[in-house]
Amino acid sequence: MRSHFRAFVVLALAVALLALFLHNVDLGGVVGEIARARPDWLALSLATMVLNLAIRAWRWQYLLEPLGRTSFGNAFRATAVGFAASSILPARAGEVIRPYFLARHERMSATGAFATIILERLLDLVTVLVLLAAYVFLAGHDLTTASPVAFAAVKWAGATAAAGSVLALAVLFVLAGHPARLGRTLRRLEQVLPSTLAGLLARIAEKFATGLGVIRRPGRLAVAILWSFPLWLSISLGIWAVAMAFRLPVPFVGSFLLTALLVIGVAVPTPGAIGGFHEAFRLGATVFFGAPNHAAVGAAIVLHALSVGSALFLGLFFAAQAGLNLSGMRQLADRPESSRTVAL
Repeated sequence: MRSHFRAFVVLALAVALLALFLHNVDLGGVVGEIARARPDWLALSLATMVLNLAIRAWRWQYLLEPLGRTSFGNAFRATAVGFAASSILPARAGEVIRPYFLARHERMSATGAFATIILERLLDLVTVLVLLAAYVFLAGHDLTTASPVAFAAVKWAGATAAAGSVLALAVLFVLAGHPARLGRTLRRLEQVLPSTLAGLLARIAEKFATGLGVIRRPGRLAVAILWSFPLWLSISLGIWAVAMAFRLPVPFVGSFLLTALLVIGVAVPTPGAIGGFHEAFRLGATVFFGAPNHAAVGAAIVLHALSVGSALFLGLFFAAQAGLNLSGMRQLADRPESSRTVAL
């Protein structure tokens, strides 16, 4: 009953966002814009989508080293499978499936690997905020003139996210400091919980903290952050290439703002970020850069198809190779607790 209600809410949210995205849109004009899109720029964007998965896999390998060495091939396949799952299942289910898939092919704790994904997301957020700040300082005057209210909202949201990311990194730093001590502390819960449950919580917490090993070494954390910049510059390049394909008046550094807005859009828990992704791009292109609405809508549709399609194709292919079908992905997503503790 609960899962059906959740599915209904997610579906209703996706429909509402798509209705907002397509409101008062000339569909004929959108189709025409898509037909006139420049294929060379679209090919460049597609190439960046595959490159993004590769860079994510390399960075993940580095973050996983405190848990054990992993091969690039397994990290790449698990990354593709995770993003494919997030494309077809709600609530970013791929973030749970990805460490579990890796643990099936490497001698590694799925719980520890899941901790590195949380760290990845924080590194991503910090990098996106740095790029956004760079653009605001480079072109802030133009943004203020174009839409002062929207520009103020972007600055407020960026400052809030920056404060939240710093706080989250501080919490993870404390957790990562002494994994064994954290485990011993949680074992004291035996006084109020059954000993089996207390022991399970202690083991999970200890392995989770171990997965945050990069944080305990500032030099390694700095390298992980450096890995994040080519990743998000590549993502921004892919976004800008689609804008160029549709002849939108977006400078390359303007893609940093669109990237930040798309991060907000994909946070909406619909399968494949349908609706949220599209509306975030349309708003950014039209409000901040004065792009024609039908061209922005067409660009959003194509950009979403390229970004989701590449990961979906590769991820489903690798999942099929490993004997994991869509039904199996859904079962893992519906039972995250069991999937996270399989490889304890």
